Amino acid sequence: MGKKVHPYVFRIGEVNNWRSRWFDLKHYQAVLEEDYRIREFLFNKLRKLGLADIEIERSTAQLRIIIKTSRPGLIIGRGGSGIEALKKEVENLYKKVRANKKEKTKMEIKLEIEEVFKPETNARIVGQQIADQIEKRIPFRRASKQALAKVSQNKDVKGVKIMVSGRLDGAEMARTEWLSEGKIPLQTIRANIDYAHVNAYCRYGVIGIKVWIYKGEVFDNKK
Repeated sequence: MGKKVHPYVFRIGEVNNWRSRWFDLKHYQAVLEEDYRIREFLFNKLRKLGLADIEIERSTAQLRIIIKTSRPGLIIGRGGSGIEALKKEVENLYKKVRANKKEKTKMEIKLEIEEVFKPETNARIVGQQIADQIEKRIPFRRASKQALAKVSQNKDVKGVKIMVSGRLDGAEMARTEWLSEGKIPLQTIRANIDYAHVNAYCRYGVIGIKVWIYKGEVFDNKK
């Protein structure tokens, strides 16, 4: 089996930025677990609301969670009621995670919503749309081809690849099928490639969906 590197992690520091921005050597394990639990909760709760990414920033007394979505109105709610309820749930989760920890420092939790203006160029949103269609028993080939055509129409996209694996259409044996258009230079560090892995939960098992979207090369403008 070939050795594979995550396309986002491979380009951190050159094209991409860290999704968790903090530094704490003393409580590294505890803070890392908190980030994981918060992300897991938010992805499961908001995955059908156009969720693109979650970034976490920490200071000595503040935990800042940036939620990037293509449908911010559904998360914010009428008069901000949705975001307030979500904040309370995150605070309760944070207290549960830290219940067994010795640290008793108070942390202010702040939620921020950022809108994604071009959802057809975001790999996670595209993958979740395919997953939603597969869960509704739409044939995976039709869902993949429609997503591929929609993404390819955008001028910012230079290439796209969609891979679907599992018991496709309820088959007894799992297999992998993929579609692609344009080029996907995975070994070029300056290539801006958005990647996401999304699962579709069907009655006959879990279908894995991987999406790569190539948006051109990024050059450093520093003199």
